[in-house]
Amino acid sequence: MSGLGPRTDIELVEQANTTLYETIERGDHEALSELWLDGQVSVVHPGWPVLRGRGEVLRSYALIMANTEYIQFFLTDVEIDVVGDTALVTCTENILSGGPAEDDGSVGPLIGQLVVATNVFRRTEDGWRVWSHHGSPVLADRDDEDDESGDSDGDGDADTL
Repeated sequence: MSGLGPRTDIELVEQANTTLYETIERGDHEALSELWLDGQVSVVHPGWPVLRGRGEVLRSYALIMANTEYIQFFLTDVEIDVVGDTALVTCTENILSGGPAEDDGSVGPLIGQLVVATNVFRRTEDGWRVWSHHGSPVLADRDDEDDESGDSDGDGDADTL
């Protein structure tokens, strides 16, 4: 028996969330399907409509995995809340993905993207399982200082319309 003691719900949910992304990175659809609840689940991929039901959700991941040469997630701003048998995880997915393979078989050009995500987990006899995932793209940063002051031409004076 290890001296670490039992893991908290927060730690278990954090591990389930990490496993979700690692499984997508590996392109392991079979393992991914084991992470989702049976029955009524939902997913919103950036730019997609809401997909409901286990079959539709898993088909969407199969499509993404079949058309993605390389993907890696760097999660930041991870926040986890657990209430009873439900857990809510919010995070920023800093995604690095590879375009189509080059003629020599190497990964194509790398593309970066920011997505804010909400993952909802439910506790089961087999551990925490994904109930819902919602990803929304983050629009390009704007120059907030100019926007706040109303100074769009950089002369230090608030501009009028």
